[in-house]
Amino acid sequence: NSETFWMTTGMFPQEFIIGFPKCVKISKVAIQCYLVRTLRIERSVSKDPVGFEKCIEKDLPHTEGQLQMEEFPLPEFQATYLRFIIKSAFDHFVSVHRVMAEGT
Repeated sequence: NSETFWMTTGMFPQEFIIGFPKCVKISKVAIQCYLVRTLRIERSVSKDPVGFEKCIEKDLPHTEGQLQMEEFPLPEFQATYLRFIIKSAFDHFVSVHRVMAEGT
């Protein structure tokens, strides 16, 4: 629902984890967020959300008054969990409006 979003509590880093029902192959991750400066995406193939490894870390452009829409083409890899870490921001609070993962 584009009307809902996840919002940070004002201190960084902040993180959230998305779990899949089973291990999947992911080729691309996209995110719509607001005021995120540095984003890191990690993956885990474990049954539980542990043993994460870094996939990508990127500084996002500042888009005052508009959502940031970033796509991360990733080499085909497997993941059971994706952890999104917001390392820094352009303001005290940021929001995440949508996360999409493509693959099989």
